[in-house]
Amino acid sequence: MTYDAQEPGTDHGDRGHHGADDGLATAAAELVAMAVADNQAAPLANSGDFADQLAWRRLTARHADRLTEIIDAHGWPTADRFGADAARAAWLIAQHADRQLEVQRRALRLMEQAVADGLASPRDLAFLTDRTRVNDGHEQVYGTQIAGVRDGAPVPWPCRDPERMDQRRVEVGIPPFDEYVAQFA
Repeated sequence: MTYDAQEPGTDHGDRGHHGADDGLATAAAELVAMAVADNQAAPLANSGDFADQLAWRRLTARHADRLTEIIDAHGWPTADRFGADAARAAWLIAQHADRQLEVQRRALRLMEQAVADGLASPRDLAFLTDRTRVNDGHEQVYGTQIAGVRDGAPVPWPCRDPERMDQRRVEVGIPPFDEYVAQFA
């Protein structure tokens, strides 16, 4: 996925003041490397082999821990400061931090502010919103999280106001549900 160029904004998030050599490039490279490892290991999440599943859980936990350290040091990784690839990687790491809900919740709060400031993707925020809500036991908003497959068709987890789900999806740049899941068939 590509991102539109973002205008630099003001300093937001959980961070103090840092100078020009505050390690952003190193942190950005780490985030990108973690996303590559995440993508390579993702098939382990649903493996029939419990050792594979455990390896996935450990990887996502290590990544969430490191993302927390990066956020503590530098704030939420936005494209204007870290680059588009690192910003996307931070979102992916938070998205997969299913067993560390405090990390997901914090990332969600920081992404909400970044989106409000025009520094993050509303589409990514929608996915993280739904993932966090499902993990917290609430109805999702955009229908991005799939509960399973029924009669060969993906079924989303329960969604708030399902009649308006497709409208909300389109508003954040996600195709309507049926169109979206058809690309995976």
